[in-house]
Amino acid sequence: MKMRAMALKGLEERVGEYVHLAEGGETILVTDRDRVLAELILPQRSMAPQGSLADAVQKGWIRPVASAIGTPPRIPVTSLSDLLQELQRDRSDR
Repeated sequence: MKMRAMALKGLEERVGEYVHLAEGGETILVTDRDRVLAELILPQRSMAPQGSLADAVQKGWIRPVASAIGTPPRIPVTSLSDLLQELQRDRSDR
């Protein structure tokens, strides 16, 4: 694995060059005052969830969700008459 160090100060001027070096497999260490601040590396497949997800769909491992038509039916917790009776009991306690 090839590795280079680049001072933060000069990175702006040559960022494209260093990105292409990282794309080619090199690791670029971004430094400031002899201290490593960041690494510029080629992304791993596991680090690219969107790409991996697209690959999984393409290979047929998973299927995208079909858009839901309408909303699911509502299932009442209790009947309206029971709810009104309970409300009346609560109000009568006051």
